[in-house]
Amino acid sequence: MMVIFMTIIGRLFMGAYSVAEAKAHLSEILKLVEAGKRISITKRGRPVATIVPAQPRQSINWAGIEAFRKTLPRSKTSAARLVREMRDAGF
Repeated sequence: MMVIFMTIIGRLFMGAYSVAEAKAHLSEILKLVEAGKRISITKRGRPVATIVPAQPRQSINWAGIEAFRKTLPRSKTSAARLVREMRDAGF
């Protein structure tokens, strides 16, 4: 148990885990990532992935989208017709 604890403490400073260690200690790794730490996952000693904290979602600017949409020229062809033409053309 002490060896596992020392391995985890050592990894806190290195920020790298093997795939096997990541699978075994995913909860601890996620706690570190939630705290803002970047964690590398290695396979045979080489980095293959990085786990980073998620960015907060931004709200959608519906007014901006609507303003942009109004600047677009109006199509003379219906969407249904465009879809049929593209389907028939092999797209």
